Amino acid sequence: MAKHQHRQFGMGGGRVQALLMLILLSTGTAAGAEPCARDDLGTHLCLERPAQRVVSLSPGATEWLFSAGAGDQVVAVSAWSDYPAPAADLPRVGDANRLDLEAIVSLKPDLVVAWVDGNSRDQLDRLAAVGIPVFWLAPRDFDDIARTIERLSTLTGHQAQGKARAAAFRSELAGLQAKYAEARPVRVFYQVWHEPLMTVNNEELISKAIALCGGVNVFGDLPRLVPRISTESVLAANPDTIITSGAAGQNTAWLEYWRQFPELTAVATDNLFLEPPDLLARPTLRLLAGTRHLCQTLERARGRL
Repeated sequence: MAKHQHRQFGMGGGRVQALLMLILLSTGTAAGAEPCARDDLGTHLCLERPAQRVVSLSPGATEWLFSAGAGDQVVAVSAWSDYPAPAADLPRVGDANRLDLEAIVSLKPDLVVAWVDGNSRDQLDRLAAVGIPVFWLAPRDFDDIARTIERLSTLTGHQAQGKARAAAFRSELAGLQAKYAEARPVRVFYQVWHEPLMTVNNEELISKAIALCGGVNVFGDLPRLVPRISTESVLAANPDTIITSGAAGQNTAWLEYWRQFPELTAVATDNLFLEPPDLLARPTLRLLAGTRHLCQTLERARGRL
């Protein structure tokens, strides 16, 4: 899709478009209530009526749709869509590597929600070509999270709920920012994978959560969003704390690996921490809870330095 393209999805040629219109016409809506929103590829998308049959193509998008009040309108999801609980019972239409386009079309969706960093544009352009609207998400900062809930609630007919949740998110976020605005800096290495060793740069939302809590990402200036690094580079950076995500008993080996390097400040001070999985990994409303927990972790780290 071309950037800043304006697409209007309504009556069109072909069997898919005809079926789509039958569904849309059966839902009903107030006159003049045409929902429009701009996605994260810059496409201005307008629907004739709020979407009633939605397909989600990432776990994050699935969570977003339920948060927007559209859970009952989601007819299928991608693999690993495990939150909230009702999403686990919905039909699957593939994963980031392979989508079942035939299955998606057979569901007669009036909206497909995709993830810029995970889904194939070539595949989804084929859906758009037969008249199925695709809305792309790629939240990169905290305000994007608030705007995403507003946009999806608009497209699915839940504007009041979306505005309320976005306002609550912004208010709680402002409180956290104020609380840690003067916090003493803590140098952080956030590990997202072990083999190969991977982290995040300052453009990734996890790094922005670290910064909000008064942390400094020691690899924040690297050019890639999720760069590969080496053990030697971690030793050279000598972070005050090393953090990864995982439940108790998960990924502990990743942290234990660093104990063989007692010269690391993070090891000498026992500043090796596991954060709750999913809360930081998915850029959804739950990122606020993940950030709050991370701030508490960095407070513990400060007390040990």
